[in-house]
Amino acid sequence: MNKRRHIISLTLLIVVVASGLVANLVAGNTPALGLDLQGGASVTLQPEGDFDAAGLDVAVEIIRARVDSIGVAEPEIILQGSTVVVNLPGVKDQQQALDIIGRTGELLLRPVLQTGILNQNPDTSVPAGETTLPTSETTVPEATSDSVEDGSGLVSGGPGASKVVATPTTVAQTSTTVADSTTSSTEVVPTDSGVPGLGDDPNDPTQTVLLLDKQGVAYVVGPAGASGKVFKNDARADVETGQWAVVVGLRSGPDGDQLWNRLAAACFNRTAECPTGQLAMVLDGTVISAPTVNEPEFTGGTVQITGSFTPEEARDLAKILEFGAVPVRFGVSQAQTVSATLGSDSLRAALISGLVGILLVALLLFAYYKLMALFVLAGLTISVALLWSVISFLSRNNGLALSLSGIAGIIVSIGIAVDSYIVFFERIKDEIRAGKTLKNSALRSFESAWRTIVAADTVSFIAAIVLWYLTVGSVRGFAFFLGISALTDILVTFFFTRSAVLLYARSKGAQGRKILGIQTVKPEVF
Repeated sequence: MNKRRHIISLTLLIVVVASGLVANLVAGNTPALGLDLQGGASVTLQPEGDFDAAGLDVAVEIIRARVDSIGVAEPEIILQGSTVVVNLPGVKDQQQALDIIGRTGELLLRPVLQTGILNQNPDTSVPAGETTLPTSETTVPEATSDSVEDGSGLVSGGPGASKVVATPTTVAQTSTTVADSTTSSTEVVPTDSGVPGLGDDPNDPTQTVLLLDKQGVAYVVGPAGASGKVFKNDARADVETGQWAVVVGLRSGPDGDQLWNRLAAACFNRTAECPTGQLAMVLDGTVISAPTVNEPEFTGGTVQITGSFTPEEARDLAKILEFGAVPVRFGVSQAQTVSATLGSDSLRAALISGLVGILLVALLLFAYYKLMALFVLAGLTISVALLWSVISFLSRNNGLALSLSGIAGIIVSIGIAVDSYIVFFERIKDEIRAGKTLKNSALRSFESAWRTIVAADTVSFIAAIVLWYLTVGSVRGFAFFLGISALTDILVTFFFTRSAVLLYARSKGAQGRKILGIQTVKPEVF
């Protein structure tokens, strides 16, 4: 009965490990590599202006949430004094990641006073009609002229000259969605020429300033009426009525929905405070979105922004609205790139050192334990296969990345696993010296060695948990892989080592042979 149980236990473990290995290979899952192994970007952020420690902690958490939202595997966000170091390993779109990290200012809501496109030559008028807007059944012209020269280099009547007829409780189409649809035969491009009477600090919320969006559309915006703090941290991109939209909740109270509704009413009624009806969402001096307000009051507690968004644009806007209120303004004091070549060299060096270490351990085991060392190598192979499957799965689904510190944790765990075999084998040798048969020696030895193995792995696991919670950065990677390797060692020791060695000890070919360098007693047959 015990023999059958050992066979089932051994077979079950091998099937599970092999199935996990095959499943990951078929799915194309592989361990994601950290910054030090595959290259990436490292950005150092320095606070600007006055700030307090509590605000800095909140800012770091918001930056962490931003980085996590773009799917960077195992980012390192380290607070060193008042400096924040952000390490981004192997991002697919490095510039996008750097852009999102760089947006560490406060999201401001500014009424749009005027919108259009900056003329390259302010002394040259652009004839009316040269800059046109697309027409469709969903748009109605404003009462203003489509395209006029205001004498300051700003061509009015740009993308903001059309208003989309939207469904109730929505904020209508953003002006940026039609920015690329002009058909002017006269070149009208952004320029550095100033506009008289405007402030010179685009990040000053008290000034009236000229700002651009990413497409080069210009906006004259008034002083900020609110910040991103009016929104809840629940913004999401979703498909509404067949098109992508961004839905975000409003906080309740005078600094939430009441403040938003005051701005919404001013824009809806086209007051002097907001004559265009547009409300610009500005982050770090750039207009992210400038929707036209279609409701004077929002009573449902949510705001919906619709337009000709692509899925990526909708998700990016949702991320900004969700994490836009950072209580500390940062400047990028240093940005550097770790080359992929340097990372691959580090990976190669780590693999070579690991393989050399395992080879030396294997030679020592064969010299000391003879053929019984094959059980050690087989167990280590199963452990490595199981670890590879777990790391690959977590890399694909939870953003885990393998770094040099993680490899160090795995190598340390290999030493712990080898110690488990040594404890087991030495107990067997003691029992054989006492005149016990190999079968009885193996069974009794495992029962006593198992407690020692569990105690040792438990200590390693507790140490890994303490390191994980009390440290940051690369030490956390070491702690994680040390902890998961300790759990793997317990699993493999019980289901593989125990079953394999006990089955071998029961076999006829092992009786009376020299095992572990000691002659065993052949059982008496009656």
